[in-house]
Amino acid sequence: MSKKVITFGELMLRLAPNGYYRFLQAETYNATYGGGEANVAVSLANFGLDVAFVSKLPKHEIGQAGVNSLRKYGVDTSFITRGGDRVGNIFLKRAQVSGLQKLFMIERDPP
Repeated sequence: MSKKVITFGELMLRLAPNGYYRFLQAETYNATYGGGEANVAVSLANFGLDVAFVSKLPKHEIGQAGVNSLRKYGVDTSFITRGGDRVGNIFLKRAQVSGLQKLFMIERDPP
């Protein structure tokens, strides 16, 4: 009997300005999907394991793009429930001189 790895977590949408622009200077952003559990699922799928990701994503196009981002690496997305209206966000800011990256997160429901 073959085993399946199941990961549970939130799929995050990462936005990053091109190059070393600041968010206020940028007119375009690179969008990628990830998150700890999603990254593990993709890595394990790349090693040939049977992997599924369990989460909840909105039914709109941004949510579907997140599902597609997992499917293209062979992750089973049949356990993703669809609903709600938000996807978690991470904004990546790159330091201009040192080449280091600074990562900050915007909360879903700020106080």
